[in-house]
Amino acid sequence: MTTVDDVSGPSRVAGPDEAISAEELQLAARNHGIPLEALRYDVTPAGLHYLLIHYDIPDVDPAAHALTVGGAVDRPLRLDLAALRERPRVTHRVTLECAGNGRALLHPRPVSQPWLVEAVGNAEWTGTPLAPLLREAGLAADALDVVFTGADHGVERGVEQDYQRALPVADALREEVLLAYEMNGAPLLPQHGAPLRLIVPGWYGMAHVKWLRDIRVLTEPFDGYQNAVAYRLRQDADDPGVPVTRIEPRALVRPPGFPDFMSRKRVLRPGPCTVDGRAWSGHAPVTAVEVTFDGGTTWVPATLDEPTGGAWAWRRWQVSWRATPGRHVLGARAVDASGRTQPVEQPWNRGGFANNLVQRVEVVVLAE
Repeated sequence: MTTVDDVSGPSRVAGPDEAISAEELQLAARNHGIPLEALRYDVTPAGLHYLLIHYDIPDVDPAAHALTVGGAVDRPLRLDLAALRERPRVTHRVTLECAGNGRALLHPRPVSQPWLVEAVGNAEWTGTPLAPLLREAGLAADALDVVFTGADHGVERGVEQDYQRALPVADALREEVLLAYEMNGAPLLPQHGAPLRLIVPGWYGMAHVKWLRDIRVLTEPFDGYQNAVAYRLRQDADDPGVPVTRIEPRALVRPPGFPDFMSRKRVLRPGPCTVDGRAWSGHAPVTAVEVTFDGGTTWVPATLDEPTGGAWAWRRWQVSWRATPGRHVLGARAVDASGRTQPVEQPWNRGGFANNLVQRVEVVVLAE
């Protein structure tokens, strides 16, 4: 008898000299990161924002779509999009980053979507706050987790499932958590979760459930695949690990000069220039960014621009540099108000999650 196990392989780590597989290339063709030159935008255009689609983009009719709220509540709810749009409307500018950003830079490499550093974007999300809806439904006194189910369906590691993620009740009740139906002032695009998605500022992208159709309140911990098996920091297959939650601090350099087509190494003419980029953290506001031009031997402080867009949006930084002929390796590291900073050497984990290793940008400055 054929089962889902016949089409879904186990989680694994690449061998020492193993190249990117055809399966990983297929994932990379479906998903995409932000072009790093697009770090110049305060708000990332929708088509340049990073994208990860676990299964298929579901065929959802907005006119017939409805959100249900049930489980351990006093008053189950069912709201169509028109009813959600009649509720209080707010907009938050939020930096989203994939939990696997940087995975392909780890050694040995966890086999999955092979992100480098580009799995990020900073968009404006408009919708209605989740917390008042939950209060209206009336949470049970012993409510523990809130489960969010999307309309996308597939198989992962032998488990057939709808995509589901849960938040602890306290996190679901944060006032900034949104049921979003617009991105950058326009209706959500199909690939970004149309007609409705969850936005959880400060958390990695796996929590921002797309094509949202159901909310269920539980009085016991949610043991679904995406919480209990996937998105956990573990050292080996038998390690229960700890859950991936908030975004670790990161700074990215907007590469200066112009690129070589294949290698993406940067070419720059000598002389004074401004090097800039973006920095963010899901734990606390970014308070400082340092920049290196020699691969991490020395670091200089950058200037942080005034925050724009609120507490959950990335922040621009900049520093002056006199580019001298030769080869240079640029990088930047962020520090947030909680004291977290980026490592120069990345601790390894089996899923390749929360990898905020300092970026390396190779630059060749031409002779004068």
